[in-house]
Amino acid sequence: MENRLDKLARKNAEAMLGGGQKRIDAQHKKGKLTARERVEILLDEGSFEEIGRFVTHRSHEFGLEEEKYLGDGVVTGYGKVNGRLVYVFSQDFTVFGGSLSETFAEKICKIMDLAMKNGVPVIGLNDSGGARIQEGVVSLGGYADIFYRNVRASGVIPQISAIMGPCAGGAVYSPAITDFVMMVENSSYMFVTGPNVVKTVTHEEVTSEELGGAHTHASKSGVTHFTCANEVVCIENIKKLLSYIPQNCEDEVPFAACEQDADALVAGLNDIVPENPNQPYNMKEVIEMVADTDSFLEVHKDFAENIVVGFARLQGRSIGIVANQPAVLAGVLDINASTKAARFVRFCDCFNIPLLVFEDVPGFLPGTDQEWRGIITNGAKLLYAFSEATVPRITVITRKAYGGAYDVMNSKHIGADMNFAWPTAEIAVMGAKGAAEIIFKKEISTAENPEAKLQEKVDEYTRKFANPYRAANRGFIDEVISPDTTRRKLIRAFEVLESKADKLPKKKHGNIPL
Repeated sequence: MENRLDKLARKNAEAMLGGGQKRIDAQHKKGKLTARERVEILLDEGSFEEIGRFVTHRSHEFGLEEEKYLGDGVVTGYGKVNGRLVYVFSQDFTVFGGSLSETFAEKICKIMDLAMKNGVPVIGLNDSGGARIQEGVVSLGGYADIFYRNVRASGVIPQISAIMGPCAGGAVYSPAITDFVMMVENSSYMFVTGPNVVKTVTHEEVTSEELGGAHTHASKSGVTHFTCANEVVCIENIKKLLSYIPQNCEDEVPFAACEQDADALVAGLNDIVPENPNQPYNMKEVIEMVADTDSFLEVHKDFAENIVVGFARLQGRSIGIVANQPAVLAGVLDINASTKAARFVRFCDCFNIPLLVFEDVPGFLPGTDQEWRGIITNGAKLLYAFSEATVPRITVITRKAYGGAYDVMNSKHIGADMNFAWPTAEIAVMGAKGAAEIIFKKEISTAENPEAKLQEKVDEYTRKFANPYRAANRGFIDEVISPDTTRRKLIRAFEVLESKADKLPKKKHGNIPL
């Protein structure tokens, strides 16, 4: 028995070294952690249980039979993050550059299957050179097996991807299907085809960082939701993100103790909206004042900044927030803002996270660029996402709610549960000046002083329509509230809606305008 235990100890020690000490040292020289070090930082101390530690590849081509490593390039298993169970896989760049083989894929598929059965989140720590070329189509099939499970798990359990190194070709699609993608600045990148292929096909000269670095995907493509200064920060962000999210689609949202006074007024909100309706203000300040102190976690911070999405807590309850940002493009809705918000709304609805909307929107962005690139179908994605959502939904109109954008931003007409408005709210088909120019066109053009007549009619339209009371008269607004009472009203409204039960008509699934 002693000899057998010695053999087991040797094998365990061998598995811990991955591709060997030399390659571990090379990984550290690049400023990167190893696969096992990442798992150690992510999971609660002593909670990790590994699955498949002694798995090796089965390939006999190109001399691979002479080079085998225990674990075959990916560390898989389960453990706890702040006391909550998660499944995790961590790709090991020290073994064949983290390239995916048949057995590598099988290990990932195994923990994904277990996560689905047990209703537990899956976290993928990606650091891979792509498919293992020596294995050919078997490796490609392994990717497809993972993609299939990503889709099956979507909306059932949360899936989070951290990109901590290269992620190219077929490897990018699994993270893209998952719920959230995090990237590490200056050491990770994602692209379907690398700089060399781009140069060959399109003759463009571009670096890996420019083509698919963290900043590029955070600000230009929107592929990544979070960028992190280093790997430790990235892993800490994963832990923070998980604290807002239930374990699965049937679980309740996490709750954190809150010592703030639920009935306290927030005086600063009374002065945040400028007297001049064309003057911007920062909607993030509204969110910070309404939500529990330091609880707001912004998602997609650098992409489509004219809309703000993220998680927060309201008297301890986890909620999702969607808010127009008047400080950027006046808070207008465009293609990127619509798709960013729609995906976030759908995630929250998948996992029973109540939605809070702060609205100050002058409409959709006009122009040939937007129309030719499909603002109609892209704007409809946000309309579809809100209309489909069955979680508790509350809207607060702080200022402008114009045109079709009023409808889209979680209006009463598309199923919002409670709709509040501040006295500064302007709910109308369009702004006063544009409306006056259309309604009183003849009167203005024939006036002795057209400019004075236009201003007179603008003032008249403003008095009649640029306020929340016509909508309140119709019941489209449930209550016009003093801004300083917003937090108190929202806490009470979400408490009432906690037992909300709403179901969609029986169907296989809807056909969202993609």
